[in-house]
Amino acid sequence: MVLLLRGGRVVDPGTGLDGVADVLVRGSEVAAVGADLPVPDGAAVVDVTGLVVGPGFVDLHSHVHSVAGQRLQGMDGVTTALDLESGLHPVERAYADAAAQGRPLNYGFSASWGAARAKAQLGFEENADPWAGMKLLDDPRWQRSSTPAELVAWLRDLEHELSTGALGVGVPLGYAPETDPAEFLTLAALAARADAPIFTHVRELVETDPSTRYDGSAELVRAAVETGAAMHHCHVNSTSLRHIDRVLDLLATTQAAGSRVTVECYPYGAGSTGIGAYFLAPERLAGLGVGPTSITMVESGERVADLGRLRQLRELDPAAGCIIAFLDEDDPADAALLRRSMVFPDSMVASDALPIQWPDGSWDTYEWPLPPGGRTHPRTAGTYAKTLRQMVRESGTWTWLEAFRRCSWLPARTLDPVAPAAARKGHLGVGADADIVVLDPERITDTATYQDSTRPSAGVHHLLVAGTFVVRDQRMLDALPGRPLRG
Repeated sequence: MVLLLRGGRVVDPGTGLDGVADVLVRGSEVAAVGADLPVPDGAAVVDVTGLVVGPGFVDLHSHVHSVAGQRLQGMDGVTTALDLESGLHPVERAYADAAAQGRPLNYGFSASWGAARAKAQLGFEENADPWAGMKLLDDPRWQRSSTPAELVAWLRDLEHELSTGALGVGVPLGYAPETDPAEFLTLAALAARADAPIFTHVRELVETDPSTRYDGSAELVRAAVETGAAMHHCHVNSTSLRHIDRVLDLLATTQAAGSRVTVECYPYGAGSTGIGAYFLAPERLAGLGVGPTSITMVESGERVADLGRLRQLRELDPAAGCIIAFLDEDDPADAALLRRSMVFPDSMVASDALPIQWPDGSWDTYEWPLPPGGRTHPRTAGTYAKTLRQMVRESGTWTWLEAFRRCSWLPARTLDPVAPAAARKGHLGVGADADIVVLDPERITDTATYQDSTRPSAGVHHLLVAGTFVVRDQRMLDALPGRPLRG
């Protein structure tokens, strides 16, 4: 297909372009960008006057693993949705499953540290099942330190995963924070040799858990400094909470000294995970500055009444999704704390999108609009539109060029060392992948709420993935052009 997007405001963080121009797409690539481009024979012309045209958003942190979830993210402007914080194991099976099922967006996976450890310690085989890791949350057998033989086994496993296409290593260390810090350093040294990034959900900060074996953010920095590994700090907003200034100062100092440390965040004051997570144990809530009533179960909508009920829910189904309100977005002081991570230089936007759950137990559908009754965290549907609304349209804190730099360009560049194909993403240069979002700068907004969490964002007029329309004229199409991004 040959397509000409005519007369939009083209924003390309790769070249610094921000002006009225045309974008010519030929097949799955950008063929030309310029003013008044001639129309090739047989080309379709789409008038995008008054709309912003830019590279689709590259989400480094998405757990949706479904057509339904990716379509919801597509309406939010995402063209590439990658599970890098947790990853899947084995990645060969993960890529094969996604290809067989079809995906509207591009997809990719890191090597799963948690699954590799569980395999070495318990004989547990994840088989690329995205739900399997959730079921391990309350199992202390994988949360312990490894024996020397186990350490060798899971390091070898992760090294193999990197050789078969994994986009780095995903380390949800916050779910097993009693592990020996020396293990993390050993893993970082392996990643440095492979020039593969590590995507870390850090263990607890000393302020939230004085008994922690190592301050989470300081541990990430130490690994970067001592091994030279590229270390990515996942959702710094939700792991740092009211201590965000201390953490960001630490990261800035480390970056200034030349270490490879990157950071991501999302614009919500509530996080989400399985109710059995280590850090949601009743005795640990006070350190986080929350109580049981700050927790709401995703599927039922139940707000946890007290510590006794929290214990019951953790025993009943530790994998059950919940939402934890850490900061009050309506409180000016809390909103300012949340904003700190958004304005931090070079922080990237990443959603931590979660699967959609329906009352019948299903978590995927090819239907659109989505069937009623589905529940998730609103960040699955609205992270990017909310960010653009707040940071560009309402406050003017970011220019459109800066917004695309943080949502598209920087995430793609994080993957350049491990995935050569990433060089074609996050920009609109000639030869770039035709992953393109066209949005209304005056109407882009999130509509999902904690009560109605699967409402699609508004304002994305068109979305192309590999040159194929996934969204056209604000309507989701029945298209599954997503391609794998592999190491």
